[in-house]
Amino acid sequence: MTFSPLGLTPLIGVFDMPKSLAFYRDLIGFEVVSASPEVETREGRFSHWMWLRFGAVDLMLNTQYDSNERPERPPNKEDQGYACFYIGCADVDVAYEQLTRRGLKADPPTMARYGLKLFSVRDPDGYTLVFQEVR
Repeated sequence: MTFSPLGLTPLIGVFDMPKSLAFYRDLIGFEVVSASPEVETREGRFSHWMWLRFGAVDLMLNTQYDSNERPERPPNKEDQGYACFYIGCADVDVAYEQLTRRGLKADPPTMARYGLKLFSVRDPDGYTLVFQEVR
């Protein structure tokens, strides 16, 4: 038997889990596959870890701070490194229409200089999501 990967599921650190969950679930359309038990903290009630899925795309969110240890303000984006997530779409215009109807703020799709049609947004933690037409 040969090793054959079945997929990739990035785990990203988030500052405010309820805000990130609202972005990914309510605006983008991800569903919660699994989550750690909810905890009650001075920051609110939430799970520290979540596994999300939207179509064939999986993503895990994990809080950057333990309960009651989160600072008032998020860290500088420059201190977090860089991550960009490309999400393939059969029709990027349809994706844009549906997502903006849900309330997502994004510029309309454009043609990238390398020939693919796409649009991008930033999540509450500054990660870039690029919705790219795949044909």
